[in-house]
Amino acid sequence: MKKITITIITLFLAIMTLPLINGCATTQAIADKSGAQLWGENCLRCHNTPSPADYSDDQWEAVGMHMRVRVHSLSPDEINKIVAFLQTGN
Repeated sequence: MKKITITIITLFLAIMTLPLINGCATTQAIADKSGAQLWGENCLRCHNTPSPADYSDDQWEAVGMHMRVRVHSLSPDEINKIVAFLQTGN
């Protein structure tokens, strides 16, 4: 009986942690998106459309650092892509 209980608990824990592991992985489709795509799909949800030329490269870098703290749905790599895209408008 003890062996069955341990097996059931182990199986339950394995099933419960699987979505957490898969949920943290960045899919290839997301990883392949450009900074422009990520900007259009994410930043424009909360912001009016600023021109990339509105800010200097240094200012966009500061905006990127600020948004890393506020936006938890984007990875640091995705934010770097967005900042690089915005910096090309200068």
